[in-house]
Amino acid sequence: MRTKLAIVLALVIISGCGGDEPAATKPGQPSAAASEKREVVVYTALDREFSEPILQAYEADTKTQVLAKYDVESTKTVGLTTTIVAERTAPRCDLFWNNEILNTIRLKKQGILRSWTPPNAADFPETFRAKDGTWYGFAARARIIIVNTKLIPDSKDRPTSIYDLTNPKWKGKVGLAKPLFGTTATHATCLFTVLGDEKAKAFFSGLKANNAQILSGNKQVAVDVAAGRLAFGMTDTDDAIGELESSQPVEIIYPDSKPDQLGTLFIPNTLALIKGSPHAKEADDLAAMLLSPEIEETLAKGPSAQIPINRKVTTKLRVETPATVHAMKVDFEAAAELWDKVAAYIVQEFGSE
Repeated sequence: MRTKLAIVLALVIISGCGGDEPAATKPGQPSAAASEKREVVVYTALDREFSEPILQAYEADTKTQVLAKYDVESTKTVGLTTTIVAERTAPRCDLFWNNEILNTIRLKKQGILRSWTPPNAADFPETFRAKDGTWYGFAARARIIIVNTKLIPDSKDRPTSIYDLTNPKWKGKVGLAKPLFGTTATHATCLFTVLGDEKAKAFFSGLKANNAQILSGNKQVAVDVAAGRLAFGMTDTDDAIGELESSQPVEIIYPDSKPDQLGTLFIPNTLALIKGSPHAKEADDLAAMLLSPEIEETLAKGPSAQIPINRKVTTKLRVETPATVHAMKVDFEAAAELWDKVAAYIVQEFGSE
């Protein structure tokens, strides 16, 4: 099965898409061949353009119907997490493919996730897997600065730190996604964990005072920088590299990446299985496939250019990794404990809409 799937995934990389829409894409929809097919319900926060081709390839190869619920950019991750919590007494989701880590850990702390050990668990560093087997990290991205090289033609003038977003020189010309959702919220909470309340609040107050533009998502930040509506902004490598590789006038900068600096934050995707879900065996099988070296190679070679965590992946990468730039050292479990407090602060400073 793995060989056949690898061929399908290779075609996905070449074509850049996953083909036709699956017969059913929303959990709860009746299946015409329900009695003949295995089913698995996946909630995924990774951008649909990146995750859907992989799920479709798995469906075609295994004849397991994958019923996928995708997030929306404006409530990245948080919307799906809220849904999983609301459904905890009668779970509909079998597998949660999150595009970050803190909300997955929050689900663990609420007792919603079940322990599971994939066949290749030892291939993943302990930093990127739960000790109790309730979540596994894979396919990471970096939080980077994307710069418009036409608006800032001299490389000496370009930002090198997240603190450059608070520099009055760039007032009103920088942007980021709302720090209440997705990887931007994860980044905010990690800053509180690493810097402490006082310094983290000073940073976000500086963003507000500098009239940083708050956009609906990381993709919008990358697009607005490429279009020249912003001089630079914070986003993820998967959103930035799309603009870079489509020959837009942009550069990717890994902020605070010198050994004596804060470090660039790397955020993994995470997989978690929902306790009491209706298709446990099917979820186990799909999770094992998603944690395979082939999938991380696919995501690394594909348009999202994600960073493999599995030790057995050796494919050449187009982005920097914790092995090539100084990475932020953060305790994700400790950061998850601060989520509610940081979210309340962000709402107070930037509103909830």
